[in-house]
Amino acid sequence: MNFRRKKRFDAEVATSSLNDIMFFLLLFFLIISTLANPSVIKVLVPKAAAQKTVTKEQINLTINKSKEYYLNDKLIVPVDLEKAIIEATKGKTDPSIVLRMDATLTIQDLVDILAVGTKMKIRIVMATRALNS
Repeated sequence: MNFRRKKRFDAEVATSSLNDIMFFLLLFFLIISTLANPSVIKVLVPKAAAQKTVTKEQINLTINKSKEYYLNDKLIVPVDLEKAIIEATKGKTDPSIVLRMDATLTIQDLVDILAVGTKMKIRIVMATRALNS
């Protein structure tokens, strides 16, 4: 008597649902990565060759092309800028402001902000993007 099987069992991996799983993972990570961005105000900053990062406690000052001022993502009136900066720097030992200005604004707008920083003796650093981006 012959008790052997005629066919051998071949192992298979079902990959039909793998495409769906990869798509959902990609979608999940794309959504999460957009939520992780701390600054949600879109500003086209000017380009610069040298890049330096600031690691101290920083205050973000963003000015968009319609000249709306945001201090740490909070809309403020330009007249109250000095008062808002004093309130934001209260209790900080070495405050620094990261200025994100739209590239289409004039130099006079930049000078006005720098004058406020000089008057208050607060260091202001302008955010730029790399030349190749």
